[in-house]
Amino acid sequence: MAFLDLMLDGCFRDDSVGRVVTFSGGRRNRGYLVKSAADELKIRSFLKMYLAAHLAILLLGMQLALTWGHDVAYAFDRPAHHLVRTYCIFLGIYSVVVGLPYFLLWRSYRKAIFNFVSPQDEIEITATRSKKLIVIGIAVAAFGILLMIAVFVLVRAK
Repeated sequence: MAFLDLMLDGCFRDDSVGRVVTFSGGRRNRGYLVKSAADELKIRSFLKMYLAAHLAILLLGMQLALTWGHDVAYAFDRPAHHLVRTYCIFLGIYSVVVGLPYFLLWRSYRKAIFNFVSPQDEIEITATRSKKLIVIGIAVAAFGILLMIAVFVLVRAK
């Protein structure tokens, strides 16, 4: 849960007007004024639920699409002979297994936002991001690059 809390901290910030929430996928320079601590807790719980579903769809859908794509690709012929066909099979399965549920989740998220804030509370905010999130993003990217290099070194032909 600390990972989700860390992701949610980027959505809330203090502004000159008061506590402000910005929703992902919205306009970057627009936020909504949070009127009370109870409202902030309701919004946090909603965003946690959305992010948990978001991550589940993406991660589990990726694994399912990889498995099904592997099985379908081997049913035709050796996939190494036809890499483009193998990638197209994966993308087709991925778009159905992940794309459709994610589209439905996104549509319900966009409708549910206004159950927590009102359009009259929309304010313009500065577009600065917290330095903590930038450092975490750089650290995750560096770790991913190091992981790819390690995999390349371990798998390369000798």
